[in-house]
Amino acid sequence: KFNNVNLDPLTETYNCSFYYQYLATWPEYFLIQESPSGRTMGYIMGKSEGKGELWHGHVTAVTVAPEFRRLGLARQLMDQLEDTSINLYNAYFVDLFVRVSNALAISMYRQFGYEVYRQVLGYYSSEEDAYDMRKSLPRDPEKR
Repeated sequence: KFNNVNLDPLTETYNCSFYYQYLATWPEYFLIQESPSGRTMGYIMGKSEGKGELWHGHVTAVTVAPEFRRLGLARQLMDQLEDTSINLYNAYFVDLFVRVSNALAISMYRQFGYEVYRQVLGYYSSEEDAYDMRKSLPRDPEKR
């Protein structure tokens, strides 16, 4: 069901057990957008993790099929994950990792209020670095 989304080269694809683990453990963080015909337009999956002031929501994957991009779906999915992090988990922030070469995604995340927190060397199969981008939530008004 995810093929039109996961065949896109910008989408990280995981094995089935990884998706099932997330769905079983954090079902509220797994959302799918479907067209009226039932075609998958995009999805987001995430989790909550950390301790103390590092308790946060994490975006593991967010992707929109190429034919459905520029419709605001990524923002809707991200808003839902942020709302879950606020209302169900009382998180301090949401974070995500993005390839340093993915300028379009970095720009989009900045528009959504995310900032580069740090660069993680060799994050993607030791071949490419990632930015750890974060967005403070209402529990952290001082944006620590």
